[in-house]
Amino acid sequence: MSSLEELVEQRAGLHGAPVDALAAVASDWQILADLSFSDLLMFARNPEDGTLTVVAQMRPYTAQTIYQEDLVGRTYAADDKPSVTRAFVEGVIIRDGDPDWSTGVPVREEAIPVPYDNEVIAVVTREANLSMVRAPSQLELTYLQAANDLSNMLAEGEFPFPGEEAERGVSPRVGDGLLRLDPSGVVSYATPNAISAYRRLGVIDNVIGNNVANFDLDPEPLLEALADGEPLESEVESRGAVVLRRCLPLTRSHHVLGSLMLVREVSELRRHERLLLYKDATIREIHHRVKNNLQTVASLLRLQSRRLGSDEARAALGESVRRISSIALVHETLSQDSRQHVSFDKVAQRLIDMLAVGLIDPDRPVHMRLVGSAGELPAEVATPLALVLSELLQNAVEHAFPDRGGEVLVTLERRDASLYVEVRDDGVGVPAEWSVAASSNLGLRIASTLVESELGGTLEVEPAGDGPGTRCETLLPLPR
Repeated sequence: MSSLEELVEQRAGLHGAPVDALAAVASDWQILADLSFSDLLMFARNPEDGTLTVVAQMRPYTAQTIYQEDLVGRTYAADDKPSVTRAFVEGVIIRDGDPDWSTGVPVREEAIPVPYDNEVIAVVTREANLSMVRAPSQLELTYLQAANDLSNMLAEGEFPFPGEEAERGVSPRVGDGLLRLDPSGVVSYATPNAISAYRRLGVIDNVIGNNVANFDLDPEPLLEALADGEPLESEVESRGAVVLRRCLPLTRSHHVLGSLMLVREVSELRRHERLLLYKDATIREIHHRVKNNLQTVASLLRLQSRRLGSDEARAALGESVRRISSIALVHETLSQDSRQHVSFDKVAQRLIDMLAVGLIDPDRPVHMRLVGSAGELPAEVATPLALVLSELLQNAVEHAFPDRGGEVLVTLERRDASLYVEVRDDGVGVPAEWSVAASSNLGLRIASTLVESELGGTLEVEPAGDGPGTRCETLLPLPR
């Protein structure tokens, strides 16, 4: 199915800012559907033949939907939707008196123009099932009155509110709790859910007929938003309860008529978020301590190596120190981020810098370079891969250049579902029939075991082919 942006571009020829304006309407029109007890359809108009295409659809949570099927993408002739066509042409809200029976039930349709830069770029229809109509309660009357106010604001280009950054995932909905305020902040109506939310905060005063300044725990921002006609989303907390408030000023011709305030208790949600933050901090602290412990072990091995008389023993301890330092490097990176992912490009560059200091002989200078990008990798991949890269680099520096210097190039390439890592040197190279399995080189055996058993990948070592040297290719499977 095509997206709203694609449909509007294809069927109405709109691009850029007008399309963004329609996307903003579609992201925040659930409240209008719920207050109206109506299905909402957004129509775009072909400027050449006047045909109308449904580019977005919203069903209400507060009533049974009229349309079980999805209408997005369906096209109608201009005469099939006369009220929509009139709204496009006249630029005003069109309310037809006679119900439409084409769906099998009586449907009252209201067509609301969506203006942008003095031009109607779409029309939203409110379609209510009249067969469900009965004597309305005070709640339903309040909802419908607020829906009419929002419809007028939509037609005037004042809804949705420009620049509002609501937390859409947890923003209060109509059913969570609603208060209707007059321009001075007095509550004219409150749903039982809204009253219950304030009771959880410890408010025992009567909410209806009272000014928010007298019972809300932080009324100043609400009153300022109401006076300025600006939306506001904020939280109040008391007695272990957290309530999220969304204040939506209702205006007509830039005159504030009052406000809708949606409230939702999010105590449990915030508690879980704080637990996650605590766990993230704990995990970072663990990585930090592991890094410190590994560095301590590396320091002890360095001290021990100075007491050894054998060059071979000192070299073996030096290799162990570098392996431990490679693992510590990943833990240090993880300790700086709450996610269990690391930027492997930074880890690889720091490995190169570390090995350049500890391995390279000034009489045989070896230049190591990093090209490409691996992106972010999960910790369970980054840790063994860092050790593999360390072994391949150390092997290249120690064995590829016995009597001269040279260059080692590390290439990282993130593919669709894999990671390609190549370490290429321009040294003496390996024989054509040489293989890792037959080699006695401990570093390569460690690298091969990690790649195959820990990472589920492959490691191939072969002559460079297009010149002197050796090419070590590693291919690792990664989640898409």
